[in-house]
Amino acid sequence: MEGGKPLAGTGGAIMRVFAGPVGRILARIDAGLTHGSLLAHFPGGTTRLLGGRGEGPAAEVTVHDWRAVLRLVTSGSVGCYQGYEAHEWDSADPVQLFTLFVRNAASLGDIARSKGLWRMGARLLHGLRRNSRSRAARNIAAHYDLGNDFYALWLDPTMSYSSACWDGIAAGASLEEAQRHKVDLMIDRLALSPGGHVLEIGCGWGYTAHRIAERHQASVSAISLSEPQLEWARAQAAAAPLPGLEYRRQDYRDVTGTFDAVISTEMVEAVGREWWPAYLDRIASALKPGGRAALQYIAIRDDLFDAYARNADFIQTCIFPGGMLLRVSEFRRLAEVRGLEWLDQVDFAQDYARTLKLWRAAFDRAVEEGRLPSGFDARFVRLWRFYLMYCEAGFAGGGITVSQVTLLKRT
Repeated sequence: MEGGKPLAGTGGAIMRVFAGPVGRILARIDAGLTHGSLLAHFPGGTTRLLGGRGEGPAAEVTVHDWRAVLRLVTSGSVGCYQGYEAHEWDSADPVQLFTLFVRNAASLGDIARSKGLWRMGARLLHGLRRNSRSRAARNIAAHYDLGNDFYALWLDPTMSYSSACWDGIAAGASLEEAQRHKVDLMIDRLALSPGGHVLEIGCGWGYTAHRIAERHQASVSAISLSEPQLEWARAQAAAAPLPGLEYRRQDYRDVTGTFDAVISTEMVEAVGREWWPAYLDRIASALKPGGRAALQYIAIRDDLFDAYARNADFIQTCIFPGGMLLRVSEFRRLAEVRGLEWLDQVDFAQDYARTLKLWRAAFDRAVEEGRLPSGFDARFVRLWRFYLMYCEAGFAGGGITVSQVTLLKRT
């Protein structure tokens, strides 16, 4: 059959649907799927193959309610989630479905992005959540105040909520081994001498700061705006004390003094584009001449950034208020004009897809075994599973990547 034509149907009523606005929407999706295919089952028994003209993911979806299609084209990824949450569509493998759309993001154009009043409303809400000094702590709390008990159920023992890295270790290494390896790769970038002083911006649950102090007998000032994370980190430090290790609640914009090195792992995504200059100003002013900063960050493809920035997607709306992925070309220019030389960038997107798949498996086990803390209902579980699958597909499909880079302050 030709791509985009019905494989089976139930008569004139269905054909009128395909001839009307929904049909035009599906024709645009069909034309935009230049890589891979989508086998779609629709209400009334019609099945349609979309795409199928080039190599790529082969996905399948069952649409139970036409509102799912309308949500997608009016509200983008937010609408896709709303349809999923309402059981208007399902798929045996949503990751494959999302990967297909990511792989074809450029050719699909705005078909799966919010439009009109929906986009205006989402952008307004996102704007109200901008990471000002007064708002940043609330944005962090919205995600991390879910609690340490919750995150400990599905993160590895290092409590690393960022991509692991398997490059350079055994292919079959565990998630914990790959997380420890990732942290050591970041620390290696700092070229520390014993007794140095390091600033960590966004310390999470404390493993990286503890590892720096352990490896290099360094003093570490580790900052965060999350009270639950700081409580965990301080408890771990009390159980295995190391001199010069401190965890404090502080906004990066309020840091003073100079340091031999700065380290920041997947923190910049919570900064927001408006404050990229302030974030880099603080790194530049904090580093001594010749000092190094090691960053791990998530970036979206340059050619997708403008459309992404004009919208507020599912992650920004439902998961990380105030968040914004990097456009590397722009962020790099901002770093270099501040005297920070961009060195040794390494990308490892597929490792993040693997990390997310392992997180989801651990999350699903916790759900199945009834180990989630009280208050996490079925709706939350569905939201969180969608989030983990959506992110996995972003990396697997090549729309976003994770990278490490060294910033050297010129003398």
